Amino acid sequence: MWTEGVIDLLRLLCSLCMIVIFVSACQPAGNPKFEVVYSMEPSSGTDAAEPPVKSSDHPWTIGIVPKLVEIPYFNLVEQGALEAAESLGAQVIYKGPPIADTTQQIRIIQDFIQEHVDAIAVSAIDPEKLLPTLVQARQAGIKVITWDSDTYREGRDFFVNMVDNEKLGRHLMDTLAWNTGEKGKFAILTGQMKAATLNEWIKWMKVQQKTYYPDMELVEIAATDDDPGKAYEEAKRLLADHPHLAGIIGNSSVGPPAAAQAVKEAGLTGKVKVVGLSMPNSMAPYLQDGSAQVATLWSPKKLGYLTVVLAVQALKGNPPQDGMNVPNFGIVRVAGDVVVMGDPVDFTKENVNQYDF
Repeated sequence: MWTEGVIDLLRLLCSLCMIVIFVSACQPAGNPKFEVVYSMEPSSGTDAAEPPVKSSDHPWTIGIVPKLVEIPYFNLVEQGALEAAESLGAQVIYKGPPIADTTQQIRIIQDFIQEHVDAIAVSAIDPEKLLPTLVQARQAGIKVITWDSDTYREGRDFFVNMVDNEKLGRHLMDTLAWNTGEKGKFAILTGQMKAATLNEWIKWMKVQQKTYYPDMELVEIAATDDDPGKAYEEAKRLLADHPHLAGIIGNSSVGPPAAAQAVKEAGLTGKVKVVGLSMPNSMAPYLQDGSAQVATLWSPKKLGYLTVVLAVQALKGNPPQDGMNVPNFGIVRVAGDVVVMGDPVDFTKENVNQYDF
């Protein structure tokens, strides 16, 4: 005889069997699909470590902010950035102010934050004023990269620098000294007075001059705000205010051609030497006629290309590494959170026609 407890247990088992049969009957034909909401298997942790993946329908979106638009240097950067985006299946929004104005840069970055872009790459005009907005972008989960001109480290993930700052600053001073007989007064035409990278180059120019060229004297640093018209007016003023000027160094792309034009118009060709950072196409006529002596630069197009490639890699969870081989670019050097694109090229009247940018 079964006890009453055993009978109750059998009744419970029968009820459970009926429930299982009912659930099975409700499943569609074929292999049923189940969602695992909990597993006792230990997790490898690899899924959580994987970066988010974008499909071809929803590509990575990168907002690129130059100091200003519609000057040859930044136009070439845009070309390189768009080429990289096309090759990687990413989307680039290239947007900058019409003049080098920090307030307008901040508005553009804030717009990108509202648009929920995946990364923002900015050439910083004023590091201090931009910092709160860049920090805001990072807090929103956006990768922030600087290129061409850096900001404070807490405002970005890494900086894509064109060259080694010390090497370039010292070299620019050398190019002027070699053309002035290592003596005389000189001036510097810079971009924005607060641009961190430009000021770093100027620092090393001063170090090089004090160390190796005691017979040279820096008499003035004049800002152009990367405006060609203002650069020309400042160059003319420098020549008027310093009648015994031996040379001018321009450390942003609009400075050297403006200085060379002013020297030429003043009838000072060969007397006042002009060197600095600018593109070979802009400087070729002045190098050929002797109103400028040396132009130095890297490829702006490659800078734009590299910035976008590194942004996409970082979004995939692959930050820049020293010795990284970037497809269609080459090897890059990385020191901490700074990527160094490579060494610059000097353009003179002897080789300038070999280059086209």
